[in-house]
Amino acid sequence: MTAVRTRLRTLARFGELSPISRLLVLTQLLFNIGFFLVVPYLAGHLVDDLALAGWLVGLVLGLRTFSQQGLFLVGGLLTDRFGAKPVILAGCAVRTAGFLTLAWAQTLPGVLAGVVLTGFAGALFSPAVEASLAREAEVGERTTTFAMLAVCGELGTVTGPLLGALVVKDFSFACVVAAGLFAMIAVGHAWLLPHRPGEHRAEPVLAGWSDVVRNRTFLVFAVAYSGYWVSYNQLYLALPSELRAATGSDSALGWLFALASLMIVFGQLPLSALARRLLGRERGVATGFLFMAAAFAVVALPLPGLVPAVLMVVLLTIGQMFAVPFAQELVPVLARERRLGAHFGFLSSVGGLAVLLGSTFSGAVLGAGPVAWLLLALFPFGGAVVLAVLTTRGAFAR
Repeated sequence: MTAVRTRLRTLARFGELSPISRLLVLTQLLFNIGFFLVVPYLAGHLVDDLALAGWLVGLVLGLRTFSQQGLFLVGGLLTDRFGAKPVILAGCAVRTAGFLTLAWAQTLPGVLAGVVLTGFAGALFSPAVEASLAREAEVGERTTTFAMLAVCGELGTVTGPLLGALVVKDFSFACVVAAGLFAMIAVGHAWLLPHRPGEHRAEPVLAGWSDVVRNRTFLVFAVAYSGYWVSYNQLYLALPSELRAATGSDSALGWLFALASLMIVFGQLPLSALARRLLGRERGVATGFLFMAAAFAVVALPLPGLVPAVLMVVLLTIGQMFAVPFAQELVPVLARERRLGAHFGFLSSVGGLAVLLGSTFSGAVLGAGPVAWLLLALFPFGGAVVLAVLTTRGAFAR
């Protein structure tokens, strides 16, 4: 009940935000509704409607993530140079084009074009929204403001898949609806969001990258942490595959996404507090990776019906709640409080590349039965081992 009351108190303060902050927080809600209206059902569309092979489905989904996550730094650099408004508008326009391309694509080249546009759009507007919100919010209110952003984002993550499952049955129509939503967001921001020039117009484009590539401990950490991105993105590939194998359809996908989002909305704060008290941040990250490994291993067990899929989602979400906040807290420690944008951007780029490779691999092996799930478990388990070694060597205590 404490977590519920905390979330309700947070949302109750929405009216206290500035008009621009309210616009940006609601933007996150609409972004996620539009995104999750389509993307959770992309794998099923590729298999059932376009008859693509499993490894190609994995490649397509991995490419979508890489074109967003792997290029996240691009959006940040453009925001620093040109300001948030033009980058947000460009991102909305690109995602509208991406969803419209997916709506009518019937061949692999068209699908690839659609997913690249859809992914790159997120690499544009996500860092722009966060940077603009941080600039707009009062320093003492940033924690509350970003908490509202997270809650609204999760509410969109719940709503989008449910709308896709309950209201928008046809994949192409869902893409058109999502494209229309992003076009409306662009119009609203063109009208309501003021333009403010970039804060780092005079900086070299690659400033800070030399600090990152010389930080060997951080490079190892980034590779280990990429196991989280590979694991999380199996919600879009391995989970639909398991549902179709168990029930003949992925109609339960929206409900399972809702379950994961509700766990985060109501469980993140108390679980993080408990983990910090009992484990500490370093062991908390490694523990999260072990939960993710268990999420895949449990699917290899001979359990009936939807039980493996439900356990996979629950364990994967618990692992995410353990690992992600603490890992984000450790990045400034490893970066020695320098060039944080470059370090966070590199972390995302490594994750995007890992998803591209890992999703192609998982798409190829998913038909191999229980052994496929044990192979998937190796990604987060390997990350847990590397993180434990870094902790033992005192890498995070510097």
